[in-house]
Amino acid sequence: MPDPEPLLINLTRCVIEVLAGARELDQLARWVSDDVYRHLLKRVVLSARARAVKGQKAQRPAFTIGRVTISEPRDGVIEAVVMVHSKVRVRAVALRLEGMDQRWRASAINVL
Repeated sequence: MPDPEPLLINLTRCVIEVLAGARELDQLARWVSDDVYRHLLKRVVLSARARAVKGQKAQRPAFTIGRVTISEPRDGVIEAVVMVHSKVRVRAVALRLEGMDQRWRASAINVL
């Protein structure tokens, strides 16, 4: 299996941008399970409603990726936490990757 760290960083960046309305969720479909896709779709709808109520436009968020902590509870499974730093706050994104067909696929993503 390939090194999971680049995928973890890119997937985290994409998820944050999707929730901010700056990227389409469909761009992540290849890298996430159906359950994760449905979960993110609910979050996207809620985020869009919140922006509409506040009268805000969707814009690309300014943030940096911090520390990436990776553990491998069993062969072919990666659990990781990626820290995301913005001007206002620091968030953690918890991800679980499972190996399928010689590539990683996210089976769980939670933005805390």
